[in-house]
Amino acid sequence: MAEEMGAVRIEYEKAFRVNVSTKIHPKTRPKPRNAPAGPSPFAVNAPALPPAKFADPDWTAQGEPRASVPLIAIETLWLNTGTLCNLACATCYIESSPTNDALVYLSAEHAAEFYDEAQGLGTREIGFTGGEPFMNPAFLPMLTDALERGFEALVLTNAMKPMRRHEEALLLLRERFGDRLTLRVSLDHHTKAGHEGERGPNSWDVGLGGLRWLSGNNFSIAVAGRLLPGEDMGEARALYGQLFEREGIAIDAGDPMRLVLFPEMDATRDIAEITTACWDILGKSPSDIMCATSRMVVHRKGEERPRVAACTLIPHDPEFDLGDNLAEAARAVKLNHPHCARFCVLGGASCSG
Repeated sequence: MAEEMGAVRIEYEKAFRVNVSTKIHPKTRPKPRNAPAGPSPFAVNAPALPPAKFADPDWTAQGEPRASVPLIAIETLWLNTGTLCNLACATCYIESSPTNDALVYLSAEHAAEFYDEAQGLGTREIGFTGGEPFMNPAFLPMLTDALERGFEALVLTNAMKPMRRHEEALLLLRERFGDRLTLRVSLDHHTKAGHEGERGPNSWDVGLGGLRWLSGNNFSIAVAGRLLPGEDMGEARALYGQLFEREGIAIDAGDPMRLVLFPEMDATRDIAEITTACWDILGKSPSDIMCATSRMVVHRKGEERPRVAACTLIPHDPEFDLGDNLAEAARAVKLNHPHCARFCVLGGASCSG
C-alpha cells in the first residue's frame, strides 16, 4: 500500500508541477540578520511526515476516504496584503520576511473588486493578514474602504514600527468606526524569552509598546499567542493575564476571542490524516472548520491578478487555489494538507474572529 501511495504522490505532484519540498515550503530563503539565532521554542515535536501521507486528494495513505469541507457561507473574507514583513520569525508558516515577496502587495483596486462580490454574498468581516499589513502602501485605503462599506475589519499585526507610523490615521478610524475595527497583535508568549525566541531580538519591547498604545487609545484589541511544548493552557492564560494587568492592557485573558492561543504548525512533521469517519470519532462537524466559512485572496508573484485560496494557511499549493473570484471558490475543500489536520481539525483553531 505504501509503495502504491508513493507512486500516486509522484504522479499527482507531477500533474501540478510541484515536488514534495515545494508543496510544503514553496521557497526557502536565507534568514535576514534580525531573525532568531536558533530554532523556534515552539517547534512541533513529532517524527517526519511519511511521504505517502497527504498525497492523494481523495484517499489517505491507508486507503480511507479523505474528509472534505463544503462552503456554508463566506462570513470572513481574508486579504493577504503581501508576504513582506519587518520580522523573519523562526517558524512563520508563510515564510514572511523583509525579503520574501512571493505574495506581492495587494492593491486597493483589486481589494475593492472582492469587496463588491463579498457584499453581494452577505460577508460580515474582512480579515487582513500578511506579512505585516501595515507595510503595504495601499493598506490604509483598503482598510478604510472595507469599513466604509459596513464590514467589520480584523487586522493581524505585530504592532511594531510599520503600524506605529500610522497612529494618526488609526485614531481617525477608531473615532469613525469604533469597535468594528479590531487589531489582533501577535505576542507569541507571555515571556520575553519565549517571544523573542520565535520573533527575533528587539521584538518584545517594541511589540508590547504598540499593544499598550492600542489599549490606551481604546481600540478593540486581541492577542494571538502560542503554547510552549507541554505548557498548560490554563496556566498560560493566567500568566498572560498577569502580563496584561502589569502592562495596563485591557484584554481579558480568559476570553478565547481576545486571547487566541494557536496550535503549532509544521507541514514536515507527522500528523494523522482526516477521514470521513473522523467527524463522528472526534465529535466534530465540517461546519466547525475554518474553510466552511472563509476564503483568502492572494496575489502571487508573477500572476496577473489575485486569486482565491481555500484558507489563510495554504496560499501557495495549487490544490488549494479555488479560482479568481468568490463564485468560483464556492466549492468543497478536501483536507489534503498537514495544516488541515494539525491546526483546524485536531487543533480546533480558526484565524477568524
